[in-house]
Amino acid sequence: MAMYLTRFSYTPETWARMIENPEDRREAARSYIESVGGKLHGFWYAFGEHDGWNLWEAPDNVSMAAVTLAIGAGGALSSIETTVLIDVEDTIRALEKAKSIRYRPPGA
Repeated sequence: MAMYLTRFSYTPETWARMIENPEDRREAARSYIESVGGKLHGFWYAFGEHDGWNLWEAPDNVSMAAVTLAIGAGGALSSIETTVLIDVEDTIRALEKAKSIRYRPPGA
């Protein structure tokens, strides 16, 4: 299964609702990813450009996209970005495969 890193930010309205009724959102996130056969590996809040970060595993990109689309469509977030993480072994295989590609820079 592939690993994914999601960065998200809540809307001001969502923060206001959470201040009124504090809630641990890890269980909600876990249920979303488990519904497509995946696993939540971590959920963190942060200071900075994004309010929170999730690390999760999903069977494939379509499953992860479905989770991200469902969460994004819910209206509680002002932004959501998901990155597919590539392990070191796959990166080494990609580097080896890159040797056979004859790239030509623009204008060369």
